[in-house]
Amino acid sequence: PGAVGYGSDAIGGAMVFSTLEPRLAVEKSPLVYGAATVRMATASNELTAHIHAGVGWERWALLTSLTYSSYGDLQQGTHGPDDYVMPYVVVPGFAADGTVDDRVIENVDKMIHCGDFKRGYALYACDNCGHMMVTPFRCRSRFCTSCGNLYSRKRSTAMSFKLIRTSHRHCVFTIPEELRVFFRKDRSLLNYLFKAAADSVFFMFKKINKSENFTPGFICVLHTFGRSLQWNPHIHMLISEGGSGNFSPWRVVKHFHYELLRKSFRLTLLNYLETHFGKSFKKIKSYIYKNCPNGFYVYAKPTLTNNQDVLKYIGRYLGRPVIATSRIDNYDGENVTFHYNRHEDNEFVSETVSAIEFIKKLIIHIPEKHFKMIRYYGIYAKHHRHEGKLSLFIPKEKRRSYTRQNVWRTSISLSFHFDPLLCKCGHEMTLLQFYLKGTPFFENYKNLVNSS
Repeated sequence: PGAVGYGSDAIGGAMVFSTLEPRLAVEKSPLVYGAATVRMATASNELTAHIHAGVGWERWALLTSLTYSSYGDLQQGTHGPDDYVMPYVVVPGFAADGTVDDRVIENVDKMIHCGDFKRGYALYACDNCGHMMVTPFRCRSRFCTSCGNLYSRKRSTAMSFKLIRTSHRHCVFTIPEELRVFFRKDRSLLNYLFKAAADSVFFMFKKINKSENFTPGFICVLHTFGRSLQWNPHIHMLISEGGSGNFSPWRVVKHFHYELLRKSFRLTLLNYLETHFGKSFKKIKSYIYKNCPNGFYVYAKPTLTNNQDVLKYIGRYLGRPVIATSRIDNYDGENVTFHYNRHEDNEFVSETVSAIEFIKKLIIHIPEKHFKMIRYYGIYAKHHRHEGKLSLFIPKEKRRSYTRQNVWRTSISLSFHFDPLLCKCGHEMTLLQFYLKGTPFFENYKNLVNSS
């Protein structure tokens, strides 16, 4: 029988293997022996109990043992070389196993086959001259640089329908680099970013008047990417400069206490993470407070006062894809060149990476399936008692004209300045049939697609 002791108070940890050997009697009378051991270790939250007993005679012996072991997360020490003492802990399930997530495979496959006739198409014909046009279906993936742009415009339009007619403040909530690894390894933690940012805003408005408990309206959008496509989760928030109270329909709030927002956001987020990870996170929490006093920022963008400014900001900051096609400068079959303006000094930077490396930079930002990247809070999340007294940013009777701009035909016309359904003869083409992959119609007209 043997026993294994795991963990130590050193920085790295240790494993100790102990093997028991049967003992023979040196006299004619049997040798009876035994021992019991209990071990506790703080480095690995260990509790080990061991007991063994044996009987030996002159020529043969019996030995049996029983060991119980229970371990928690292995914790590192606080003192040691900088190469070993890291500002984060190892959490079960964080180690990558080298496999690719299904959501990544699904989105990449969609993007590769975006516009592929083999995935289905629509057939249009001109009633005047008989000319026919085949239009392939798009992938509609948010990851696709083409379809993602249309998706961003649609969600920007949906966001604008929620807004009331008042000035808004655009704020950005960021976290220190030392914390970002946690959110990449366990993406469910991104929910805490939303909750911490929202709680901070509610707390700031509540301090204005506790009896009124003014409730603003704000929209949170999660971005996991920085300008250079690195992993940098942060929250973009569009906040109304005012709130609806328990008694007052509306009160304008022009002063935002950014230091209060920053400290409240830091405290709330770290408390959420400590609740999630348990005691093992306390050292990380202390490290962040000590070494990252300015790691939590709340950036304030200019106040948005008119309709055009609000729509422009929603499209630029809240509704944009990971990278715009205009930032991709060149692809030579092996390498991709893209550019960005560095955030620290606004310096223009051009970067060339291999196609595989570029794809790796993009796929880390593919969200989990059904994960909500846009969330509404306050009076934008639900009905409230004073909503009939507040006018909307875009009246309901005008919404149809905004929505119409995002349909396929209008979108192509606005982007490329030509009507895709206008025949060469000047007449408008009409839709004849949709051909979906796997249907009899699709197989019958495959030759038509290939000839077109």
